[in-house]
Amino acid sequence: MKNLPQKVRSKKLTSRVDLTAMVSVSFLLIIFFMLVGELAKPKVMDLNLPDRFRGCGGEPIASCFIADRFYTVILGDNDKIITYSGILSPDPLEKPTETEFSKNKFRTELTAFNNKMLKYSASIGKPNRGAIVFIKPSTKSNYGNLVDILEEMRLANINTYTIVDDFTPEESKLLASN
Repeated sequence: MKNLPQKVRSKKLTSRVDLTAMVSVSFLLIIFFMLVGELAKPKVMDLNLPDRFRGCGGEPIASCFIADRFYTVILGDNDKIITYSGILSPDPLEKPTETEFSKNKFRTELTAFNNKMLKYSASIGKPNRGAIVFIKPSTKSNYGNLVDILEEMRLANINTYTIVDDFTPEESKLLASN
């Protein structure tokens, strides 16, 4: 039996797999999906609209404030903006003007009006009371224009503004004529 060939026993190797790369890839995937999940959530902006008849004895809220501080922005079709200050109905402080979306035009007008109101309120002893801006998008305006106007409010440091979908008859005529 000694002459029989002996079986060669193979040396058993340890089966170790280096998992470092797989752990790195899994952490990268976890971070990626957490980030994508966070970015996929809709971002909303808080919007508080005042009651139309609040605290003025049943009168519209516009009669509670000095109309000199009002600045109205009407968004029309084809990227048109109609602006005026004060109240349009009896006799406006200035004639309504049609302007365009450009920082040289609309933003400078808005900033100038806000600065004028800040100086005026400081002179009468009520500082930090700037313009009150009413943004009125028409049914023909697009959503991008509304977002652009909200960005202009931020850039012009306007703290008091609201989005109103209610048009006076004078504003409807003004929008139809332009």
